[in-house]
This record gives sequence, structure tokens and C-alpha cells, in this order.
Amino acid sequence: MTFSISGRCPLSGEFGIAVSSSSPAVAARCAHARAGVGVVGAQNITDPRLGQQGLALLAEGLAAEAALARLVAGTPHSAYRQLVVLGREAPAAVFHGAGTLGIHGHALGQDCAAAGNMLANAGVPAAMVGAFEAATGEPLAERLLAAMQAGLAAGGEAGPVHSAGLVVVRDQPWPLADLRVDWTEGDPIAELAALWALWQPQQEAYVGRALNPGAAPSFGVAGNP
Repeated sequence: MTFSISGRCPLSGEFGIAVSSSSPAVAARCAHARAGVGVVGAQNITDPRLGQQGLALLAEGLAAEAALARLVAGTPHSAYRQLVVLGREAPAAVFHGAGTLGIHGHALGQDCAAAGNMLANAGVPAAMVGAFEAATGEPLAERLLAAMQAGLAAGGEAGPVHSAGLVVVRDQPWPLADLRVDWTEGDPIAELAALWALWQPQQEAYVGRALNPGAAPSFGVAGNP
């Protein structure tokens, strides 16, 4: 009931993940990223604890494959999980438990990994990786969104999706972007892209407001001189 793309940008140092599902508020459970460390996607019958545990293992210096092996060995219900781990170096590592739902699979690319379950067809992850790689040179968030749009166009989930989310981290201890469409009867990936178009021109200003509020520009809203 989920498909996602995890990626990193060696030039900016950003890590990010975008995800969509037929269930509500998918990003709150499935999308996990930490600045300077990496990304963990925790999917299928989801345990959000695995996202944070995976990031902690990456922070210890484990490569993705080793972190994933430790993560799987340490959970008593691994058969129900689908996990993606992407660290600072080396390829991503992906795990599909025996209980992963429906048509499922993954594809690895340059600095990215796509994975999904209950897919319309087995070609969805490869379409996502192709779109991510084709958008080389664009901001990481836009590459992730391009991959999600390609995944949807390739069939996406077997049924309609209703939620989507995008998380990107860089060098602050909070997300550079954390955008979510928690439920819609429309197209959550298109709505997520619209949120990004609204947020992207402002995101650096919000970093500046946090780090140096005295130099922050006016908010341009009622009551702000």
C-alpha cells in the first residue's frame, strides 16, 4: 500500500525521501531522515520505530547493508516489514519480509532507491529510479517529486493513493522541507508538488530566521511591521 523514493545529493549534502499511499498520513509513519546521516523508509505493515533505529545505526558509522542487517535481526516481526536504508556512501540496501503485501519490489540507482508494495505492476520502482536519474542537476526535492510522478504514471499502487509526503534534510538538525498531504480524494502527489512550489522559494529564508532572527526579513503578514 506504499511506494517511495529515497535519495541523496552529493553536491548539497541533502538526503530525502518521498512516499505515497492509499492510507492516511503516510509520511508520518514511513519517512525518516537525519541530516548528515541518511534516510530510512519503513513500509508495508509499518513500525515507525525501525526508521529511527535505522538512522541511529547509520549514525554509528554502519554502511547501509550492515545497518539493515542489524535492523532486521533486531526486530521480532521482520516478516511484515519492507525497509529501505540509504547512507552517506555505497548503494542503498532494501529488505522485503515474507509478508510484504501484493506485487512488491525495488530498484536501485545512482544515489537513490525506490521500493513499493501492493503495486499495480512490478515496473513501478524502475520507472521511479529512471525519472530520478534523468533529473540530475535539479534540487533533490524536485528529483524525488519527479520520481513519484513517474511512479504514479507507471501504475503506482494497485488502488488509488490518498496521502503523500516529502522530507529533505541538509545541515540543520531539523528538516529543510517536511511537506505532507495527509488525505485527499484528489491526487496527493500533484498536491505535494504544489506545496513544494509554494515552499521552495521560502525555505532558505526560514533557515535564516532560525539561525539569525535579527536579520530576518519581514514576514509580510498583517501585524508584522
